[in-house]
Amino acid sequence: MSQDDFDIDSLASYLHLLPQQVARLADRGKLPGRKVGGQWRFSHAEMHHWLEERIGLSDEEQLLHFEDVLQRAQGGAPEEIVIAQMLPVEAISIPLPARTRNSVFQAMVERASATGWLWDPEKMAEAIRTREEMFPTALDNGVALLHPRRPMPSILGQAFLALGRTSTGIPFGAGHGTLTDIFFLILSVDDRGHLRTLARLSRILGSPGFLAALRDAPDAQAAHGLISTTENELPG
Repeated sequence: MSQDDFDIDSLASYLHLLPQQVARLADRGKLPGRKVGGQWRFSHAEMHHWLEERIGLSDEEQLLHFEDVLQRAQGGAPEEIVIAQMLPVEAISIPLPARTRNSVFQAMVERASATGWLWDPEKMAEAIRTREEMFPTALDNGVALLHPRRPMPSILGQAFLALGRTSTGIPFGAGHGTLTDIFFLILSVDDRGHLRTLARLSRILGSPGFLAALRDAPDAQAAHGLISTTENELPG
């Protein structure tokens, strides 16, 4: 078995499910797996993408469940994910100086590198561009959640986020012709931390009135304050 593959038991442990539940989901085609020698195998990368999609389609209650599962899966007493702490004011650009898809990649990594925690912005920009060409991260609400296909800890000082808001919407791959004007760059050092960050951020984005208020925020300080306040008001 490839070290990038789960079997039934290891995936069950990772997802905090019973092996029988994982096998049933796989048999019904609900999990991205394949059979090798009559045994189910699940690619780590494909499962990571599957979880990203599940998080993106989840409501508040389901996101709370994801946060709980991912936190327990880390074992011990994992550090709490706090978006406002992971997003320094200097990593926020309002407005983001970009009018095209490629200029968004460049502007976002430049903003992220201003923290001193991103050591190779060009390599990160290329990784993000490659990820977007494979699976666009733009949502129908005008938000894109940029990130490389897999975490790149070798060029990061720590896990953190960057935020940019363009003055006008940009065609970025969202469905139904939706334009994108809000860009979060998620820079994680491991897969589970990325998924926990994504689940937490998705809860904030889904808070009533949050996106409208973020689009009205006059500057980086106001945007950061809004995110902190909204996060503190999340239930659970």
